[in-house]
Amino acid sequence: MATSSVSKGCFVFKPNLKKRKTSVPIEEYFNKGKNESEDSKLRFETYQLIWQQMKSETEQLQEEFNKNLFDSLIRFLQKSHSGFQKNSRDWGCQIKHREIPTAALILGVNVTDHDLTFRSLTEALQNNVTPYVVSLQARDCPDMKHFLQKVFSQLMDCHVDVESKEQEKDIQKKIHCSMDSLSSWYMNVTQMDPGKPGKKRTSSSQWQSPPVVLILKDMESFTTKVLQDFIIISSQHLHEFPLILIFGIATSPIIIHRLLPHAVSSLLCIEIFQSLSCKEHLTTVLDKLLLTTQFPFKLSEKVLQILISIFLYYDFSIQNFIKGLQLSLLEHFYSQPLSVLCCNLPEAKGRINFLSDNQCENIRRLPSFRRYVEKQAAEKQVALLTSDRFLKEETQSLLENLQVYHTNYFLILRCLHQFTSSLPKYPLGRQIRELYCTCLEKNVWDSEEYASALQLLRMLAKDELMTILQKCFNILKSSSEKQLGSSAKRIEELLAQFQSLDAEAKEEEDTSESQSKGLQKTDLYHLQKSLLEMKELRRTGKKQTKFELLREKVANFIDGLVREHLLPPETQPLHEVVYFTAAHTLHEHLNAAPRIALHTALNNPYYYLKNEALKSEEGCIPSVAPDICIAYKLHLECSRLINLVDWSEAFATVVTAAEKMDASSVTSEERNEIIHARFIRAVSELELLGFVKPTKRKADHVARLTWGGC
Repeated sequence: MATSSVSKGCFVFKPNLKKRKTSVPIEEYFNKGKNESEDSKLRFETYQLIWQQMKSETEQLQEEFNKNLFDSLIRFLQKSHSGFQKNSRDWGCQIKHREIPTAALILGVNVTDHDLTFRSLTEALQNNVTPYVVSLQARDCPDMKHFLQKVFSQLMDCHVDVESKEQEKDIQKKIHCSMDSLSSWYMNVTQMDPGKPGKKRTSSSQWQSPPVVLILKDMESFTTKVLQDFIIISSQHLHEFPLILIFGIATSPIIIHRLLPHAVSSLLCIEIFQSLSCKEHLTTVLDKLLLTTQFPFKLSEKVLQILISIFLYYDFSIQNFIKGLQLSLLEHFYSQPLSVLCCNLPEAKGRINFLSDNQCENIRRLPSFRRYVEKQAAEKQVALLTSDRFLKEETQSLLENLQVYHTNYFLILRCLHQFTSSLPKYPLGRQIRELYCTCLEKNVWDSEEYASALQLLRMLAKDELMTILQKCFNILKSSSEKQLGSSAKRIEELLAQFQSLDAEAKEEEDTSESQSKGLQKTDLYHLQKSLLEMKELRRTGKKQTKFELLREKVANFIDGLVREHLLPPETQPLHEVVYFTAAHTLHEHLNAAPRIALHTALNNPYYYLKNEALKSEEGCIPSVAPDICIAYKLHLECSRLINLVDWSEAFATVVTAAEKMDASSVTSEERNEIIHARFIRAVSELELLGFVKPTKRKADHVARLTWGGC
């Protein structure tokens, strides 16, 4: 676009809206690469539907977990502030009320989940306690000045509306931030007419003087001096500025006494609140999302182990676990064309009727379906491999069987967990997730742990056995399956037999008492004779009691249910439709190795850029590669100390091999200067990435920092 002007100036050209690039719909990305399919849009919509259902379920779980904690916390805040609400003047004069009410909120080391908890807590406090809630982090409060500024700015935002925000910001700049200014601000705000729109009203607005709640999200990270000064100053202004502190603690309440001396901690009235354990939270999330037939999507043993290992050994973060689950769901629907059938059963049956010829061939290629076909009669094999109509009918039947399999699987898994979780040393794991991973991996009855658990099961006492059987009966009686319904009746019969043993035991006790009375009347000779006979009978052949026989029946019954219903998913036809098994792909995304990725990018730029010009044989340096890649590959050939002059000459040799500059347009000196500048920039980038560093050992040398190609 040309312009003409007498003087130099800056010209603005508005962009043409018609030429603006349109954004690509997200579902179009399902067509990229080798996984092109006519069902890509439907698969993406199914993924979105399942994920939204899972997300709403996890949010509901989070609300349920936080409810008890928040309710107890709110009761504490209301109780702590009740004295000031009744009589603020007398309250300030009492020594007891010079202590700042403080809630120590123990949230655990899963720091990445704390933000979500504090957001929910802030919302709950604003709805039920006070509109004045301030949340601070240590990085924003290096000293007392910034601490008070953050408190003041957030308090100003709490009660102003949008129209008066600009005026309040101007006022805030003029006011010196101190506890006196905060106290005067609080008195002015609380004395405002309730009818004025200047104050944000919630359910707590019925309080004449609502407290100010200050949340320190990461209490351990705050500077000790800042905390001490603020607590000491605030305790002197409680009669006019009702403050309540909430400490977010990731480690232990002992940190309060480590950071604060006794003279300062004595000014706090501390009560401890413990959040739910993150391990218990994980168990509940698995129970609601994976150990159920509500969601058709499932994880294989290796994928589940990766997610659980990251959770247990890295961050204890439920949010990261759920993100990993979402990534698995997305990857499954992207990489598996038959995931279009991973939906509820009625919907899947309808979609089967509209499968294309390519999708039918995809079903025939599944390893589980091929194994299923091999077990059928010859005529049925031919029909399954040649007739699409017969294949669709059989696919519907197989999906129904898969649904029944999962229903029975999870019920029996819970029953087995009731037995194994009460055994000493927990041979099959204490948590149900451990038992679930074992059952996914192999036939659980072939393991030594299962044999040990079954042996311990045969040693349980009658009371323990009856309690566990009652729990199993409650689990199975909710099942609509005929087979498991008969199992529930069988458990009910076993419970009745155990109860009948109690009645028989009472009768035996009565008879033994009568016999003992008769023995007392006999002489010593007959008594010794009867005892010797009883001892000989026990020595020659030990006969099992009725309880031991019944306990053996229970163990055999449970063993039969396990062998029948806890088969690994790989044994079920079409399990690939609902199970995500690409553990290696998930591991690459979640457990990234930045050093290896960086080396691959610099050593072989074609791996990421997919530019055919960058392809080269091993050991060769493509002259058209980016400058940093050329410099990196050259530095791999050097020793510990790299001569910058030699490195620069080698760089210029590689670069000029590909460049065919016009001699008339660019002189030799200018070209050398350009190449030298490019080399300096490449070396600076390598230094920034940590591959080289300056050294004082030799002039014009740099030291190499990495070895072994990483």
